[in-house]
Amino acid sequence: MVAETLPGYRGKLRELLTHAKVGVGDVVSVNKGSDTYEGTLLPRVENSDEWHLIIKQKTGYNIGIAYSDDLRVEKIGEAVKPEFHPPPLPPVKEGLPKVSIISTGGTIASRVDYVTGGVYAAMSSRDLLSIVPELADIAQIEADILYSVFSENINSEHWEGMAKRVAEKIKQGADGIVITHGTDTMGYSTAALSLAIQNLPIPVIFVGSQRSSDRPSSDSATNLVAVVNAAAHAPFAEVVLGMHEGTGDDSIIFHPGAKVRKCHSSARYAFQTVNASPIARYKDGRTEMIAEHYRPRQDSEPMIRNRFEKKVALLKFHPNFDPLIVDTLVNAGFKGIVFEGTGLGHVSESCYDAISHADKAGVLMGMTSQCIWGRVNMNVYSMGRELTRRGVEPLEDMLPETAYVKMMWSLGNSETPEEARRLLKENVAGEYNPRTPYTRRKP
Repeated sequence: MVAETLPGYRGKLRELLTHAKVGVGDVVSVNKGSDTYEGTLLPRVENSDEWHLIIKQKTGYNIGIAYSDDLRVEKIGEAVKPEFHPPPLPPVKEGLPKVSIISTGGTIASRVDYVTGGVYAAMSSRDLLSIVPELADIAQIEADILYSVFSENINSEHWEGMAKRVAEKIKQGADGIVITHGTDTMGYSTAALSLAIQNLPIPVIFVGSQRSSDRPSSDSATNLVAVVNAAAHAPFAEVVLGMHEGTGDDSIIFHPGAKVRKCHSSARYAFQTVNASPIARYKDGRTEMIAEHYRPRQDSEPMIRNRFEKKVALLKFHPNFDPLIVDTLVNAGFKGIVFEGTGLGHVSESCYDAISHADKAGVLMGMTSQCIWGRVNMNVYSMGRELTRRGVEPLEDMLPETAYVKMMWSLGNSETPEEARRLLKENVAGEYNPRTPYTRRKP
């Protein structure tokens, strides 16, 4: 019996399972005293205790059974893994707008493994269309799988690929584009695409879900109907992110791609527009504009600038921050550092020498605030003025995540440090506001 058949099991419990020739995924009968339990043997978390056997019963519930000397386990069958068979695709209706759904993975393109209880990437955007047939009444859907990864694995190479695929779909005549994406890093990707593909003629809308599409509480279908409708009919031509506005299903809000942040780990309204106004809202079957100023649909040729410099770091300042971190990045050849400073944009004076060293080494540096709302102002206090004197650019009201992406993009699309600095300070996709507006926040 090889170790991989019993992940997480150790000690006497492992010896018992090995002797019974039982592995994870087998259907077992477990006898303890006068009680008998049947179910599928599940894996254990590696750092959990070694005294509990875990099975999934036919009811769907997982139970733990503590080890004892009278515990007996018998294999009674092989686990039958569930298979997902989507219904046939609805017929295409001629005359409707053409919307391309580009899948990159994430929860919205995931389903539950009911043997282990885990969620894994499995469903393509074509699958999503087959289980949300209402989309066929809104647009002619073309499903396209670009990646199949969770958002933690998305990086700048994926951003480059997304921009290239979006340009291809526009050239092929799409009237709107939807990109399905995991929520955890979707804000980075929307910022990247806002910069990487400019002069858009149509909407490019990112969408995700907080719960996988085969859960009864999933928000994926509601999100998809709304964003496909907006991609087909909304008047704007920008990169945006569409997700639930509140806890109910009555409205979907569209956030500007360079001003959106995930502010809640699990709520449906996880995403919020920061230091700006949302673009639009989908409610009662139609999209209503919120923003007074936006880029309208138009006959234009998209411009691709999809190169990103990887040697850029985002550093959050905190008490006892060690300046050696900055020196280490400089010595490792990093070309850019974005600081997430306190309040108006400060770090400790203990960092001054390291920052001067970075400036002399030609490292591009920028300052953002770790406050969610507001902007940096490095002229108010002497600490801010000392930092600007040492080459740190104040990045106004840009989100730290957006600033990180913007610096990668600026360095990737310039030939000289001076050009990169100019691009960093240029308002390319609404990532800056000349004046931070007052906006109400959800309690």
